[in-house]
Amino acid sequence: MTDICKDNVLESLRSSHLLKVLLIGLLILLLQIPIFKIRGIIKEREQTREEAVNEVTAKWGGSQSLIGPTIVVPYANRSLPADNRRQQTPGASVEYATFLPESLKISGTIKSEPRYRGIFEIPVYRMSLALSGRFSRPYFSEWSIDPNDVLWDRAYFCLRISDARAMTKTPVFSWNNEPLGFLPSAGEFAGSQQGIHVKLADHLEGQSFNFSLSLALNGSIGAFFAPFGRDTDVQISSNWCSPSFQGTWLPIERTVNEDGFEATWNIPFLSRNYPQKWQSWSNLENAVSSSLFGVNMISPVDHYRMSQRSVKYQILFLVLTFATLWLFEVLIKIRIHPVQYLLTGAGMCIFYLLGLSLAEHFGFVPAYATASGAIIILVTSYSAAVLKAARRAIVVGLVVTLLYIYLYVLLMIQDYALLVGSIGLFAALATIMFLTRKVDWYSLTSGTVARSPADGEVTRR
Repeated sequence: MTDICKDNVLESLRSSHLLKVLLIGLLILLLQIPIFKIRGIIKEREQTREEAVNEVTAKWGGSQSLIGPTIVVPYANRSLPADNRRQQTPGASVEYATFLPESLKISGTIKSEPRYRGIFEIPVYRMSLALSGRFSRPYFSEWSIDPNDVLWDRAYFCLRISDARAMTKTPVFSWNNEPLGFLPSAGEFAGSQQGIHVKLADHLEGQSFNFSLSLALNGSIGAFFAPFGRDTDVQISSNWCSPSFQGTWLPIERTVNEDGFEATWNIPFLSRNYPQKWQSWSNLENAVSSSLFGVNMISPVDHYRMSQRSVKYQILFLVLTFATLWLFEVLIKIRIHPVQYLLTGAGMCIFYLLGLSLAEHFGFVPAYATASGAIIILVTSYSAAVLKAARRAIVVGLVVTLLYIYLYVLLMIQDYALLVGSIGLFAALATIMFLTRKVDWYSLTSGTVARSPADGEVTRR
C-alpha cells in the first residue's frame, strides 16, 4: 500500500504543470551558462578583429584630421618673465601668433578599398585633396606689439595632419602663384604634432596672399577637417556607400546611393568658438579639436555588434520556444521530458555561435539566414520525434521561424527596436492567454496523467 502511495505521489509530481513551469525556468537559467560563454567568445573575436584593424591602420594610415592651414608669425614678447621663455632673444622670449585664412576651400575624393589580415576585412582609403584660399596680411596692432618685435623672417605656413606619415606624394604648394617646398613637422609652436610647413620669410609683402596645395593621403576609419576659414567650403565625394557624418556640423547637401556619397559643408566663422587670430595656441586647442567635422566610413553591418545585440534576446527565444512545447503538454496532453527541453534549448543557443562563425566569412545576412535555417530544421525535426506527429512539429518550426524573422527585424531597425519588441511580447502573451483561456488549471494539477503506448496520447484517470 505504501509503495502504491509513493508511486501516486511521484506520478502526481511528474504530471504537475506548476512543477513543470518551475523546472522550465530552472532549465532557462541553466542555459545561461553556455550563453555567458558565447558572449565571451563574441567579445574575444571582436578584440581579435580590432587588433587586426590596428595592425593594418598602423602601417597604412589611421583616421585623418586636417587642422589648418595657418600662418604662424613669431614675435619677441618682452613682458614675460625669464622662466616662461621657450626661446631666447636678447631681453625677450619668443611667442607665436596664429592667423587663419579669410577663405578656405577644400575639395577631394576618397577612394575606399579593402585590406585583409587573416579572415578580417579592413576598409582603408586613398584621399586626394585640393586646398585653396586667401590670407590677409598678419597685423599685430590690436595686441600692442611693437612692429620691430615681429620676427617676419621666421614666419611660416602650417598645416597639421594627424597622420602625416601616410602622405603618398610630395604636396604641391603655390603661394601667390609661386611654387614653394614643404618641410616636415607642423613647425616650432606645434611641438610634437605631425604636419608640414613652408617658410614664408620673404613672401609676406603685400596685403593679401592666395595659396593652393594638393595633398594625397592614405587613411582609414574617417576623415575630418577644421573650419579655419572666415568662410569654409568643403566638398567630398567617395565610393563608400555607408557614410556616417560626424562632428559639430553636418553637410548642408549630401547624396548617398549604392555608388557612394557626395557631401558639401559651408561653415561661417561666426558659428565656431574661436577667432581669426590668437597669440596662445594652448588656450584654444580644445576648442579647435571640438570643431572638427567630417565623415566616418564604418561597415554598414558590424556582425560582432549584431551578434551582441541578438544574444540579448536569447531569454525571449528560450521562453517562447519552451512555452510552445509546454502548451502541447497542457492542450494535447503530451508529456515532454526535461532533457528534451534542454536539448531544444541547446540548439537555440548554438545559433549565436554558428551565426558568428559564418558571419566572419560570408557576412552577417547570409550567415544569419544559414544559421537560423539550420536551427529551424534541427528543432522541427527533433520536435517531430518528441511530439509524435509531423503536424505538431510544423507548428513548433513555424513558431521558431517567426522568432528568427522577428529578431532579424529588431536587429535591422534599431531605432524602433523597443516599440517592435514591446508589440511582439504583447502578441506572444496574448496568444498564450487565448490558447489557454479554457484550461482548468486546478484539474490539471490534481489529475493523474498516463501515456498511451499505442499512439503517444495521454488519458486522465
